[in-house]
Amino acid sequence: MSAPRHRFATNDPEHRGTGISVVHGLDDLMKVVAVRSAVFLGEEKFDFAQQFDGNDLCATHLLYSVEGEPAACIRIRFFGDFAKMERLAVRKEFRRSRIAFQIVRAAVDLCRAKGFRRLYGHAKQDKLDFWQFFGFKLRDNGAPFDLAGYAVVEMVEEVEPFEDAVRLGGDPLRSIRPEGRWDVPGILEEPAKL
Repeated sequence: MSAPRHRFATNDPEHRGTGISVVHGLDDLMKVVAVRSAVFLGEEKFDFAQQFDGNDLCATHLLYSVEGEPAACIRIRFFGDFAKMERLAVRKEFRRSRIAFQIVRAAVDLCRAKGFRRLYGHAKQDKLDFWQFFGFKLRDNGAPFDLAGYAVVEMVEEVEPFEDAVRLGGDPLRSIRPEGRWDVPGILEEPAKL
């Protein structure tokens, strides 16, 4: 098998179940729920309703697995002219690795592959250095606001879409393919079997 084309599609059988994938099914979404529950409910003491806020089924999730075990996840929601990074979670036993850096890079790449130029997010002030590593900058001079009892700041990053980003005027079939698999022919490109 050839090397993966994008950082958000590195989990394949040759990696023994280790790498990043876009969540496409309920089984992988349950792995995301498990990671976020361990981190946000167990460690950070968010309420369930605060963590699972009704936005999970209208978002794209990336899952990092290590030998088949869920290790980290991030949620991305898409708005008119920006993509919002949120709910980055890494299980405690994997925090000494580079997984957090890899999954954020993959999330940025996914947004660029979709043609987005502006990324947005919120960060606790003690986590801002991490996000600044990726180019995020404080928005509006970093005035903090309260989010579920935590002081957070807004951050933005400007990126360039990939040259082959999904866009109007490109291959129309790419827009019907599964999320993150825009370069692989999809089921609707096969004749109906009726």
